[in-house]
Amino acid sequence: MPLHVLDSLSAIAPPEWDALVPDTQPFLRHAFLSSLEDSGSLGPHSGWQPEHLLHIEDGRLLAALPSYRKWHSYGEYVFDHAWADACERAGITYYPKLLSAVPFSPVSGPRLLVADGQDGVELLKSLPGYLEIEELSSAHINFTDAFTDAALAQQPGWLQRVGCQYHWQNRGYRDFQDFLDVLSSRKRKQMRKEREQVAGQGIEFEWLEGQQLDQAQWDFVYACYANTYAVRRQSPYLTRAFFSLLAERMPQAIRVVLAKQGSRPVAMAFSLVGGDRFYGRYWGCLAEFDRLHFETCFYQGMDYAIANGFQRFDAGAQGEHKLIRGFEPVITHSWHYLRHPGLKSAVQDFLARERVGVLGYAEEAKSALPYRQG
Repeated sequence: MPLHVLDSLSAIAPPEWDALVPDTQPFLRHAFLSSLEDSGSLGPHSGWQPEHLLHIEDGRLLAALPSYRKWHSYGEYVFDHAWADACERAGITYYPKLLSAVPFSPVSGPRLLVADGQDGVELLKSLPGYLEIEELSSAHINFTDAFTDAALAQQPGWLQRVGCQYHWQNRGYRDFQDFLDVLSSRKRKQMRKEREQVAGQGIEFEWLEGQQLDQAQWDFVYACYANTYAVRRQSPYLTRAFFSLLAERMPQAIRVVLAKQGSRPVAMAFSLVGGDRFYGRYWGCLAEFDRLHFETCFYQGMDYAIANGFQRFDAGAQGEHKLIRGFEPVITHSWHYLRHPGLKSAVQDFLARERVGVLGYAEEAKSALPYRQG
C-alpha cells in the first residue's frame, strides 16, 4: 500500500483529520498539532520535521500515523540516547529516525488513527518498506493505547518497551477533604500542612478557561513556562505563538490556574482536558515560594478534577514525589522497529531485562502510596 506523506497539517481540513481522533484525546486534534507546526515550535530547525503518514483510498482518509522525522532524541520522554550513542561508536547511522508521538508531551493515547481497524493494519505493514526507501534507521511509536498495542503486536519486527508514570484516580470524592479521609493519618497531616504553608504566604488561586485569558495573561503564562527551562540553562521547546494559536483554535480544552500573591500573579499551571481526563502539562514560577509547586501542579488539579467530575489526573512524566501525594504507578508502552539487525538484537535483550526492572519497580512503588491499608 503506498503511503501518503503530509509535511504540514495545514494541507488537510481539520474536520477530515479530527474524524479519526477520539473526542477524549485533545493532543491529537488538528488544532493542537497544527498549532505546534504553525507557531514554529516544530520544523527542521528544531529537529522535529512533520512527516505524517496517511492511508488514503478513493480520496478518503482512512488512517493516519502522526509522525515526525527526528535528528535527535530530545522532547520524547522515552529515552533512546544510549542506543544512539552505541550506534555512533559502532559506526551505524541512527539519525534521522521516524517518531510517532505527541511532541514534548508524554501522554498516552491513540497513535494509529483509523476509520476502521484494518485500515490501520495496512498502514503499519507499509512502514518497514517506507523506512528502507527513506533511509531512516528506525521507527518509534511512543505512549500507545491498547488498540495500537494490539495492532503492533501482530506485526513482525516490532519491540515493545514499558515505562512507568504516576496518575491520580478520582474515586468519586465529594471534595478534597473526602480524598484526605482515605489517607493514612501521617500523610493526611503532611498534605494539610503543605497546603497551609502556601496559604500562609498569602497566595490564592484563579482558574481560567482558554477564552478567558487576554494576551497579557498569555505573556505571563509563557514567561513562567520559559523560566522552567531558563533555570536549567535550556531553550524552551514551545514558542510564545503556540499558546495564542491554541487559545484561538482549541480554547474549550484549555485550563490555566494562576497563583496570585495579592493582585500579583507569581506562578501558573497549564492543563488540557478531554473526556473524563485532566492533563497537567506546563508549570512555571517567577519567584520562589515554599511548597508552591505541589499546590499549583497537584493539589489544585485534584481540587479541580473533583469539582468538575474528571476521573483521572495525568500530571506528566516522572516524579516519585507524586507517589506520596496519591498518584499511582501506571505502566506505559512504546514500540520500536530497528532496521539494523545487530542493533535490534542488542535492544531486544536490553528491553527484556528493563521490563523486569520496570514492572518490579511499579509494584514496589505502591508501598509508598499514602492510602490507608485495609
